Amino acid sequence: MKERLRKIIDEIYKYNSPEMPFLALNVQKDDVFDLVVFAPTYTPNKLKMDRFCEINELMIYPSVSSYLLKRNNHKILWIVVGASDSNQADYLALVAEYKFKKILFIGAVGALKADAEVGDIFTPTYSINGGMVNTYLKESIKDFVPFEKYSLEDKKTTKEILNIAKKRNIEVKEGSVFCTPSVSLEYIHLNEIRSFNTDLIEMETATFMAFANLMEKPAAILLVVSDNSCNGKPIIGRNKELEDKYNKGRREYLASLIIDLVD
Repeated sequence: MKERLRKIIDEIYKYNSPEMPFLALNVQKDDVFDLVVFAPTYTPNKLKMDRFCEINELMIYPSVSSYLLKRNNHKILWIVVGASDSNQADYLALVAEYKFKKILFIGAVGALKADAEVGDIFTPTYSINGGMVNTYLKESIKDFVPFEKYSLEDKKTTKEILNIAKKRNIEVKEGSVFCTPSVSLEYIHLNEIRSFNTDLIEMETATFMAFANLMEKPAAILLVVSDNSCNGKPIIGRNKELEDKYNKGRREYLASLIIDLVD
């Protein structure tokens, strides 16, 4: 863990119980996880992970849920937080105190270019931060840099996933991401957002990258295309064909990649 993140966590402890990180997700202090999964809105049941694992609910709240997935001798901590960079930041700061080997972000992503199909799986090469949350990781909140670019310092875990995908004959594409702080408000600015020439748009990866780099842990990101604003494929109100493609991407391909990452 880098010194900056250690300082952030120590400041949290000044005003809260030292048990806060563990109470927040009902995790035991001595637990060791093979993998931590951050999944905005993707519960294990949505991906039908019970085909591969025993699923145990640790905590179910409207704003956040945690699950322990067991497979053979492996343990996966699965965290479902509401969408947005600020929600991820609140819990990534706490999870940094956990004992784990790898951390993975999974979620839906919108396509900004016509050649991306609903159900395609991407891993980001970099993310452009369209919000302000990451500024709070810096020494001063006056150090805001608009549209700052982030990438994962750890490249090995992404390469590991790409190798797994190749063996399974699953196509995982690489692409750049624009991170928006609001889905509803992105549409009025789509032409301006497209001027950054990114392939994809979602809400959280720039913040996940910033935290993963501060944690100094093996980390990767997998995203499933849910919509494409270039060719009228919506995020809500997809027809059955598109819904089936989306579900195949996340339930068949994404789920398999997660399992292979810990096996």
